[in-house]
Amino acid sequence: MKGDKILIVGASILQMPAIKRAKEMGLTTAVADYNPNAVGIRFADEYYNCSTLDKDGMLNVVEKFCPDGIMTMATDLPMRTIAHVCMKKNLVGISEECALNCTDKIQMIRCFKENGVPSPNFEEITDLSDLKSKADTLQFPAIMKPADNSGSRGVVLVHNIEDCLAQYDYVYECSHNGKILIEEYLSGPEVSVETFVVGGKAHVLQVTDKVTTGAPYFVELGHSQPGMLNQNIIEKITAVADSACRAVGLINGPAHLEMIITEGEPKMVEMGARMGGDCITSHLVPLSTGIDMTEQTIRYCLGLPVNLNEKLHMGSAVCFLTARAGRIKDIQGVERAYRIDGVKEVGFFKQVGEEVAEIHSSSDRIGYVIVQKKSAKDAIAACKKAASKIKIHIA
Repeated sequence: MKGDKILIVGASILQMPAIKRAKEMGLTTAVADYNPNAVGIRFADEYYNCSTLDKDGMLNVVEKFCPDGIMTMATDLPMRTIAHVCMKKNLVGISEECALNCTDKIQMIRCFKENGVPSPNFEEITDLSDLKSKADTLQFPAIMKPADNSGSRGVVLVHNIEDCLAQYDYVYECSHNGKILIEEYLSGPEVSVETFVVGGKAHVLQVTDKVTTGAPYFVELGHSQPGMLNQNIIEKITAVADSACRAVGLINGPAHLEMIITEGEPKMVEMGARMGGDCITSHLVPLSTGIDMTEQTIRYCLGLPVNLNEKLHMGSAVCFLTARAGRIKDIQGVERAYRIDGVKEVGFFKQVGEEVAEIHSSSDRIGYVIVQKKSAKDAIAACKKAASKIKIHIA
């Protein structure tokens, strides 16, 4: 293979699909993470102790390892590091401007508005006094969220200025740059759009239906493919995806876009210039389409041609396991879950003995079940049945 060394930025469970796939492809694989106990380190060939947000540190890693490509999965802010490294070392990747547009939600929505991409109205909040000064101009209900975080962290529904003030500290603590976005609340089905951009054209590989906790935190509890919206809406989604990618300056590479279908029209919520998380692009896309999006992303980063041809027409789904707050005493029923036809994987983010918090963000979920069936509807039903077999006992 042309180019046989890849550096994966991060070594958490989010990066495991990339680490394993790179090794299966015969690549010498290095990971960089500030946590010397990160789960992915033992699966890689080399490990470098470096924060995923440390641009200068990552440049030093690249000078030592000399990779042919560099990537990350399902995490936003490290894309700024990767874009900087790619620019300095002439590696394949997105521009620094595109990385900023896709990781700062305020900059992102401005790009959407300036380029006519359907998106919610918004207000930027720089600090508490700024929030108070705009109290009379805000429209409710609204979504209040940090400008630069992911995984539903800090996202909350607010109904009035009193809610905004009460939730300010919670949202602010989740914002790396201290800025907050207050967006028009969009009502309707939520989807994600798994996309690969080649030469400035967005190729939609799959549309993903979502299930969330709903208000006030909107944590995602399940996904299924293919999307079950009508073909007219799917065509509109494809057009919005293409215009959104162009608006942020994404010319080549994977993208994960989130939209809400309101009054029959898709509107952008946000996007990342990287593969989606929650097992969507690493598991569901291959199971429903036969397109190994992880492999194609690795090939893109190495400067190799990508193959986006659909090989399957199946249904796939993932549902996430949750429990009430407390300490996990016992987990039972995994073997029974695997006996359900179509179950491909059961996994856990938390183990026996760990504390479980109330569901405020994706990090509060306990585990997942992944299923492949002939249709999305069948996959969802099998996923729910398998998940019901798993009993999580909380002390």
